[in-house]
Amino acid sequence: MNTKKALPLLFAVMFLVMVGFGIIIPVIPFYAEELGASPTELGLLMAVYSLMQLLFAPMWGRISDKIGRKPIIMIGIFGLGLSFFMMALSTELWMLFAARIIGGFLSSANMPTVMAYVADITSEEDRGKGMGIIGAAVGLGFIFGPAIGGIFSRESLNIPFYAAGTSSFITFFLVMLVLKESLSPEQRSQGTAKRPGLLTALSGNTGILFILQLFVSLSLAGLEATFAYFAAEKAGLGTVELGYIFMIMGFGGALVQGGLVGRMTKKYGEGAVIQLGVIISAIGFGLILLVDSFTTAAIFLTVFGIGNGFIRPSVSSLLTKTSQTGHGSTTGLLSSFDSLGRIIGPPLGGWLFTMSIGAPYISGILLSGLAFVLYRVYSAKVNRTQSITS
Repeated sequence: MNTKKALPLLFAVMFLVMVGFGIIIPVIPFYAEELGASPTELGLLMAVYSLMQLLFAPMWGRISDKIGRKPIIMIGIFGLGLSFFMMALSTELWMLFAARIIGGFLSSANMPTVMAYVADITSEEDRGKGMGIIGAAVGLGFIFGPAIGGIFSRESLNIPFYAAGTSSFITFFLVMLVLKESLSPEQRSQGTAKRPGLLTALSGNTGILFILQLFVSLSLAGLEATFAYFAAEKAGLGTVELGYIFMIMGFGGALVQGGLVGRMTKKYGEGAVIQLGVIISAIGFGLILLVDSFTTAAIFLTVFGIGNGFIRPSVSSLLTKTSQTGHGSTTGLLSSFDSLGRIIGPPLGGWLFTMSIGAPYISGILLSGLAFVLYRVYSAKVNRTQSITS
C-alpha cells in the first residue's frame, strides 16, 4: 500500500479514536459519582479499562498477524464506540463497569494493530517517523478530547459519551471504506505458521526494551496522577490552569513525535533517540520539583513531555525491527507493558506523594536512570551477539 496515503489516514484514525477517548476524561468522575461511585470505585473503574488492555492487547496483535490488520482495527473502533453508547445509557454503576470492561477488551485492539500496520508499510529507515506520527495523533487527540468533553458536559453529563460514540463510529466507517489491508495473503499465512511465543519474545534481548517501556510508563502515570495536588500545593494552581498546562505539555510531545523523531532516528538511530529522551525526561522530573508558578509549571512539564515524546515511538520502531514474533505480537506486548505501567503508576505515585510531595518526581528521576541503564545493557548484549555471529 502507498505509505504516503496510508500514514495520514492512520493519523486521522488514531486522532479520532483518542478524541473519543479523551472526551470522557473530565466527565467520568462526576458521571460515576452521580451513579453512586465512591472514590475507590472510581479508581477501579479507571483501572479495569487498563487491566483489559493489559490482558488482551497481545491477543489482538497476534490475531492481526494471522487475519490482517484492517478487520482488527475495525473491531477495536466499533468496540470503543459501543462502550461509549453503553456508558451514555447507564443508569446503574454496574452498567458503567460493564461498559468499561467491554470497551477495554475490544478497544485494546486499536493501538497494537495500528502500530503493526505502520511497521508493515514503512521501510526500516522510515519506521521511527511512522511511529512518531501515530504518537503525535494520540497526543493531539488527548489534548482536544478533554477540551471538547468539558464543553459538551455543560449541557448534560451524558452528551460527551454520545459525542465520543459518534466520533468512534465515524472513524469505523472511515476505516471500512478507505483503509486498505497492509498484509498480503502470503504474509497472513506466515502469521498463521508457528511463531515463537510471548515468553520467547521476553526472554531475548528485546525483553529488556519491554521493561524499559514499563519504567517510562510507570513514571509518567505517577506524574499524571499526582501533579494536580503538587501544583495546587506549590503554586496554588486550579483545574483550569492545569488543563492548560497539560495541553501545552501535550503539544510539546506531539510536535517532537510528529516532526523530530523521524529525522533523528533516521540520522542517529533509535538507540540514541531513546537515550536522549530518557535524559530529558529525568531533567524534566528534576525541574518539576522547582515549580512555583503557572509559567514554571508549563515550561518544566513541557521539558518532561518532550523527553517522553522521544521514547515510545523509538522503542516501538526498534522492537518491530528486531523482534521475531510478528509485528502485531510485538506491538501488542508493548501495549501490555504500557498498560501495566498505567495500572501500577497512579496508586504508587499517590502513595509516594503521601510520604513526601516531591517523592513521585524523585522516583521518576530514578526510574529514568534505570531505563537509561537498561538501554545500555540491551545495547551491549546486541553488540556482543553481533560480534559472535559475525
